[in-house]
Parts: sequence; structure tokens; C-alpha cells
Amino acid sequence: MGSPTEIDAIEDVESFRSRAKNWIAANLPLAKPVTGDEPESEDYDEAAWERASELQKLLYSGGFAGLCYPKEYGGQGLTPAHQNAFNEEVVGYEMPQLLNSPTFSICGPTILDMGTEEQKKQHLSAMIRGEEALVQFLSEPSCGSDLAGVVTRATRDGDVFILNGSKIWSSWAYAADYALCLARTDWDAPKHRGLTMFLLKVHQPGIEIRRIRQVNGNEEFCQEFFDNVEVPVANVVGEINGGWEVASRQMFHERNSVGGGSQYVSGKLMGPKRRSPTEGMIDIARRTGRSEDRHVRELIAESHAMGKVQQHLVERVVTGMRTESLPASSASIIRLFSGLGHLRQTEIALEIGGSHGIVSLAGTIGDRAIGETFITRQAACMGGGTTEIARNIIAERVLGMPREYSADRDLPYKDVRRGR
Repeated sequence: MGSPTEIDAIEDVESFRSRAKNWIAANLPLAKPVTGDEPESEDYDEAAWERASELQKLLYSGGFAGLCYPKEYGGQGLTPAHQNAFNEEVVGYEMPQLLNSPTFSICGPTILDMGTEEQKKQHLSAMIRGEEALVQFLSEPSCGSDLAGVVTRATRDGDVFILNGSKIWSSWAYAADYALCLARTDWDAPKHRGLTMFLLKVHQPGIEIRRIRQVNGNEEFCQEFFDNVEVPVANVVGEINGGWEVASRQMFHERNSVGGGSQYVSGKLMGPKRRSPTEGMIDIARRTGRSEDRHVRELIAESHAMGKVQQHLVERVVTGMRTESLPASSASIIRLFSGLGHLRQTEIALEIGGSHGIVSLAGTIGDRAIGETFITRQAACMGGGTTEIARNIIAERVLGMPREYSADRDLPYKDVRRGR
């Protein structure tokens, strides 16, 4: 937030809303209506990413890109209230939703908080112009939920680090330009103190990317293999061996984003097939002739009430964090509710849809999106740290309960027994 003089100079929210509404109507294309005949791969192919870049450049040309990012890095320097007003006015229009997470809501804020001035000027400006997408290289095949247990190795050689190892479950890696990559740089230090965060160019010699086909057919996730990949020392984010501090800030932004509290998300977040949970339920209830069924109407009401509770919880927690009446770790509260709420809503949707939620015309997603969301519903309780991790953070850092026992605390990481 800027100085009082800078705040006074910011455009009034309602004036901004009116200006945004006129620009949106004159420049943004209307979003395609959901018909049930959408192609299966519409959210994951190269054309979708190219379209997201075009839309972001359009927003930038109109002065509506990066609303809450500082002006010196290409943003508009506005407040979350301005972003909320824009999000309300842009409903029903096509937006570059693919760039919201992790580029704008996780990687961008982490660079803003922890990056060098040069990194901010280069990468924040490029992503706001629609010229750069960023992803996260955090999880590893052998580490489970223990983010600090990474074994991808970065060894310094003059002005570069040499990276070897593998990352996995990286969303959209194939479409990204840079990644925030956590690697181990000191094996004699305890596991949280020997890590370094790098801004890694994704497409360069030594990096192999394999897309992972999930049980629902999606190929959002990737695994990356690093074979003597060179990373300039200038691409270190934060301090060498101080990567845990950067990763912790990054995880705050991820939990805040997953929970629905990020001020950097532009446009209304929708499901993978562009429908909110309640809208999808009403739609399928009508198509299956069950819209007058009392039990179905109660289920839809439960889903709608859950959405309202989440909305007010997000407002309460985010306001608390911004005014510092709640610690930043409170983002885990909205992250936990988001995961559990998604589980319940997918159960409700499948109960309403029945067999229509499982089958659809060949080559289209149709109502089958409900069934496909159901079989991957646990992902909402894993991304951004599992709900179990969220419960631990809430217990220890929000409620002040005793810290969980850790057998490897303060041991040199080279001496820590690891999974085979």
C-alpha cells in the first residue's frame, strides 16, 4: 500500500467500476455459453494458452492488467476493492483465466515480496504484458507433503549453479517460460536451512518435461527431469541457502489463492469447464427433469449455502490478515474450507447428475465433467499443501498449540534417513 498522498490519488472505486464496465463491453468478447458439447481438451491445448496471452495483452492495452501490482512493475497500483469491482463487471466475458494460477496469484506475488529489483522489473512486467507465464517446481517424487525434504541438487560453479534432479505435479509446466524452483544447495545444514529458490528458465538444454495423463484424461500436471542444467547466480530469489523463507512466502500465496483470498486473481474463478458448482447443478437438474425434486433442491441449496459461507469466511480472514489482526498463517483456514467444500460439492453434483454425470457424447465433455471432477476430487485437498498440513498450521501457528514432534530437526540433511 502506498503513502497517504498516493492513496488519495487512486481513482474512486465506483468511478473505476464505471470506466471498466464501458471498456469491457467495448473490447472483451463474450464468453461462450456452456452447452454440454464442449471439446474435452479445450482448457489444456496450446491454442488455449495462446488465447490467454492474447486476452492478457488486450487487458494490458486497455490499462486493466495487473490491477493490484505496483505501477513501477507494469501494474495499475490499485486496491483489492478495485480488483473486486472489476471481477464483478467482467462476469460473462472471456478472460485469460489460465494465467491466474500460478502465474499471477502465486509466482508473481512471491517475486514481488522476495525477488530482486531486476527480477521484479523483468518478470512482473513481462507477465502483466501477457508475454511470460510462470509455474512452480516444488514437489518431488520421493518427498510427499514434506516440501523441505527436496533432494534436487544445485551445485555452484562460478557464476552459475548446476541443477540435477526431478520435480513432479507441476501445473502447466509445458506452457511456462520460467519456474520458481526449490533445490538443495547445502547438505551439511538442517533440511530447512540448506535450500535455495531459483528463477529457472523452463525451456533450455538439460530439462525434459513429461506431461502426466490423469485418470480423468487431463494433462495439466507434468514431471520435469534436470540433467546438468545451468542457472545463473543472478536468478537466485532471496538468499542462497535461504530458500525456505521464499518457499514459505510462496506457500502463503498458494494457500491464499486456493482458498479464494488472492487480490491478484483477475476475473471470476470457475471450474475446469467454466461453470460454478451451483450453476452446474441447476443446469443438470433441469436437463434431467429433477429440478422440482425436493431432495435435489435441498442439495442445491446446501451447495449454494456452502458457497456463501466460503465467501464470507474469505472476506473475514483476508481482512484480518490485511489489518494484521490475524497472522498470515490464517490463509490455511480458507485453504482448508475450500478443499473440504469442494469434496462435498462434487459429491452433491454427482448425486444430482446420476448417470448423466458419467456419460456424454463422444469427443465432448458434457455432463461427464461432473463425474470426472468427482474422481479427481481429492486433488482439492492436496494442492497448496494437504488439508492435514493446513490443520497442523492452524493448530500450531494460529491457535498456538504445541508443535508436532520432528525426528530430523537440526540434523544435517545428509544424515537424515529418507524414503527409498
